[in-house]
Amino acid sequence: MAYEPGAIDATLAAAVGDEPMLIAELRVAFLESVRRGLQGLEIATDEAEWTSAAWRLRGLAASFGAVRLMALATEAADCDVQDPTLMRRLRRAVERL
Repeated sequence: MAYEPGAIDATLAAAVGDEPMLIAELRVAFLESVRRGLQGLEIATDEAEWTSAAWRLRGLAASFGAVRLMALATEAADCDVQDPTLMRRLRRAVERL
């Protein structure tokens, strides 16, 4: 699944209309939330924390149309806690947003 440039902005525009400043503010808020979600995975110490953080990140990604991140968060929910390969992929996906 490839990253779709503009998907997040299109989702935001559909929600708030043609308001570039508001879209920019919401995009910043989304990215901050995604980084906190990723941090939740990074600090998870057991399966319950890990799964909960993965589902929160998935929900956030789904709400904003970040399809690639949503797929990775879904995958994370079924992986071992702190899976290094998956964490690298998640970090890379967040950087691309």
